[in-house]
Amino acid sequence: MTKKNNVTMQALAENLGVSVSVVSRVLSGQASKYRISKSTEEAVLKLAKEHRFRPNQLARGLRLRKTSTFGLLIPDISNPFFSDIARHIEMNARKIGYSILLCDSQEDNDIERESLDLLRNRMIDGLIISPVGSQGDHLVELLEDGLPIAVVDRNFSNIDLPCVTSDNYQGAYDGMQHLLDHGHRTIAFVQGLPDADPNVERVRGYKVALRDAGIPFKKSLVIGTDFGQESGYAAAKKLLKRKQPPTAIFAAGNMIALGVLSALAEEGVRTPQDMSIISFDESPWSPFLDTPMTTIAQDTAKIGRMAVELLTNQIEKSKRARRPTVLLPTKLVSRDSVRRLRTPKKQ
Repeated sequence: MTKKNNVTMQALAENLGVSVSVVSRVLSGQASKYRISKSTEEAVLKLAKEHRFRPNQLARGLRLRKTSTFGLLIPDISNPFFSDIARHIEMNARKIGYSILLCDSQEDNDIERESLDLLRNRMIDGLIISPVGSQGDHLVELLEDGLPIAVVDRNFSNIDLPCVTSDNYQGAYDGMQHLLDHGHRTIAFVQGLPDADPNVERVRGYKVALRDAGIPFKKSLVIGTDFGQESGYAAAKKLLKRKQPPTAIFAAGNMIALGVLSALAEEGVRTPQDMSIISFDESPWSPFLDTPMTTIAQDTAKIGRMAVELLTNQIEKSKRARRPTVLLPTKLVSRDSVRRLRTPKKQ
């Protein structure tokens, strides 16, 4: 026998006087299926444990064309929203015997494409992706190649993919209603990536809430270029320079909100005394700010669980099934970051 940690399945078989297939079947938990005696099973397991033997899962996957691995591609691992979703995806995948290969596209389409090539080369059994959001042709190519795919958060209306996402329209509408109920009429919306589906729906919720309140929509009050902290910072700086700044800011994402808060602090603008703020996305730090922040919370645990379920449903079915979209409700979490200006008159 070779040294511990260097032993091969062939060496185990020779030492025990059995075939390699017997060792392989025992180590893969198939001893009873192939009617391998209990004494042989115990001997194989004992020797494997003594030599800390671990089967080469990659080689096994190449033989079986199944690696028990999901690819997971998200746009920003530093964003608590995506990192929490990733955590729940990993937890649920592990429960059913799958591992996760995680990639971060850094909100960049080119990196997203490179990451997808990397994951395909690792022979993943399926892909869970939250796309950057502006281009989706590379996902169509994967779909046509037969790779099972589930999308989380950001979807493409023109691509037929199973998706789990939050009701971004209703969440934005509810947040706006909260601001309107507190007497705010000049409300800025600091948006994320303009073409991304969640942003489109959040802007729509903003517009409809204004319309329902009889307040004209002002295009100049929708500002921002992406979901990053720097975009939120730059947008808030511009809003504060206006001759008549808004009384409230609705940040379309938690990282945007961080940028907004940074700009407000730098300019000596107090929350909520001078500026009210509400953020789409609950974050671990939201309740612990000097002024705890009102947020629109998404159910990241359920998003992660449903994403794994959508993917495994495809893998387990031989025929391509109808591709569902799961729309999850959001929740308004009211804290202290919204100041009441006046009690609005009842209609």
